[in-house]
Amino acid sequence: MRPIFYHLAVSALFAAAVPLSAQAQNHALDRANLDTTCAACKDFYQFANGGWLKKTTIPAAYSSFGSFRELADRNEAQLHKILDADAAAANAGKGTPTDAGWKVGAFYASCLDSAAIDKLGAAPLKPELDLIAGIKSPDELKQQLGTLEHRTGLAPWADGSTQDAKNASSVIAGLYQGGLTLPDREYYTKTDSNSKKTRDSFVAHMTRMFELLGDGKDAAAAEARTVFAVETKFALASKTRVELRDPTTNYHKMSVARLQKLTPGFPWPAFFAAQNSPAISSVDVGQPEFFTAVNKMFATIPLADWKVFLRWRLVHAAAPSLSAPFVKENFAFDRVFSGATEMLPRWKRCLQSTDDRLGELLGQEYVKQNFTPEAKARAVKIVNNLVSELHDRIQRLEWMSAPTRTQALAKLAAFNKKIGFPDKWKDYSALKITAGQYLVNVRAADQWAAARDWAKIGKPVDRTEWGMTPPTVNAYYSSQMNEIVFPAGILQPPFYSPDADDAVNYGAMGAVIGHEMTHGFDDQGRQFDKDGNLKDWWAKEDAAKYTVQADKVVKQFDSYTVLDTSTHVNGKLTLGENIGDFGGLTVAYAAMERALGSAPRAKIDGFTPEQRFFLGWAQVWREVYRPQALRTQVNSNEHAPSMWRVNGPFSNMPEFKAAWGCKDGDPMVRPEALRARIW
Repeated sequence: MRPIFYHLAVSALFAAAVPLSAQAQNHALDRANLDTTCAACKDFYQFANGGWLKKTTIPAAYSSFGSFRELADRNEAQLHKILDADAAAANAGKGTPTDAGWKVGAFYASCLDSAAIDKLGAAPLKPELDLIAGIKSPDELKQQLGTLEHRTGLAPWADGSTQDAKNASSVIAGLYQGGLTLPDREYYTKTDSNSKKTRDSFVAHMTRMFELLGDGKDAAAAEARTVFAVETKFALASKTRVELRDPTTNYHKMSVARLQKLTPGFPWPAFFAAQNSPAISSVDVGQPEFFTAVNKMFATIPLADWKVFLRWRLVHAAAPSLSAPFVKENFAFDRVFSGATEMLPRWKRCLQSTDDRLGELLGQEYVKQNFTPEAKARAVKIVNNLVSELHDRIQRLEWMSAPTRTQALAKLAAFNKKIGFPDKWKDYSALKITAGQYLVNVRAADQWAAARDWAKIGKPVDRTEWGMTPPTVNAYYSSQMNEIVFPAGILQPPFYSPDADDAVNYGAMGAVIGHEMTHGFDDQGRQFDKDGNLKDWWAKEDAAKYTVQADKVVKQFDSYTVLDTSTHVNGKLTLGENIGDFGGLTVAYAAMERALGSAPRAKIDGFTPEQRFFLGWAQVWREVYRPQALRTQVNSNEHAPSMWRVNGPFSNMPEFKAAWGCKDGDPMVRPEALRARIW
């Protein structure tokens, strides 16, 4: 699932240009945001956003701030009104526990009641702490992991249902590596000073958390060191994020009997039964080597250390829902990665928790107020227009042979396009919310979601289901569902504005749509066919040509740095997103030119439509970062930092070079031999 952004309230403007008289009155791009002391052909990100970057400060509770966060704040203001009204009604005794509004309001109100939460301290953890303390043998540990996973998600791996990658119409069980607290395995293994500092902070944080559970200072410190040693073993057994990007080498479908042979001694039938799973015939074990290693750890790691590790996983997962000391300590450690200096206000944290767990109940109210049927219909037209443009480009690609082209066009035609909100909402009737008991509600919602997930096994894939809630400021493409998804939350300015001219809207919203579409043909997405099956449908010579161009993108982004000259972007990790940006911009630019047709290309604020297209994209990606957040992103995120999502793809585009009059040798023009050509 791949995030990126797009917008709404746009009519058929992608099919025909806005009249010049209307465009002339538009000022969608504020010249005050520019830095005209920096040449566009030297550093376009600075040229387009330098004025804004200079005057913008990051709010204390944020790790970064930019266009996405600005829109999210506006959406949250709308959600805040909905939640306050629902909470007031629930507190006043209006409605019943079966009503959607009551469930949303009661959940949110229970989160806001910090006084009641603080009175409980760590008491809500006692049942699980007692269960862990009572484990007497390695065999009992293995048995109790099923119960602990069902109740609080403590197993050191990810599990549940998954779409069968080679039979996309069916749902099977899945098991995948896990067990780590830090964002990436490299934090446990790298020897640089920043990684060591992070590890020291992690151990100190765990020590304080164990003290909050009532352990003495020396005992807590020893326990923290134990947890770190255990997690390091998990890290060493794990694949890297780059290795996890290969869908073929991370697919291993097998029977439960074969899984049992892979990990002798672990009671998988009992573990699955504890999750109330349907009968399981097949399991995708994504990383068999990880599970082989964990199986050995049951014998080599002392039982006492396992119990300490499970206590840590319990308190770490529950900390945001516990009393103030736990919440504050949790935030103090998060700052290592975010750099934020203040916690989000409680209402924002409670809003996010509600959206995470009851998102489609809350989303129904959101779209009623913020996303009309007419808006959805207009957005569908825009997406269809961009699909048509990509169709035409695939037909004209010189490097793609006829057999591969036929398959590519079939895949594009099969795209499922989801706009705004689901056609069929999730049924929350089985979820019980209890007034005034926040952690109880969090666990009830998490267990409800897990039960719903396990129940999918053996049933046909539900292609109506969404992977994001309607208010989300994001979008995604799913390879196995072969779908592009644009929630209502992203379909707003600055990604689209009805007051902006065509060029700005194409550069922002249009390129975002194109980005998600071309994910279907990036280095990962191209490995799946039109039905979502992991299947090689490319002619060998076409795949070889594609790889040559993709490797140029890898090397290009490997050369980019942030913060200092040694902190590099990971070109392999970010490859899919970088190809998506490059392809999305190329397709959107062509769609803009088609829409403008032969109409006179009048300037607005001194810029041609072609120039405003590139300014539109750059405006969307303006962002200021805290150093900690920027370093974390480079270390563990598949998206490159925003400055390189502008300058990177632009420097590959002849269209950019022509629009801004750049010359060979300018920093914004990559040398011909190094320039990737895909779309």
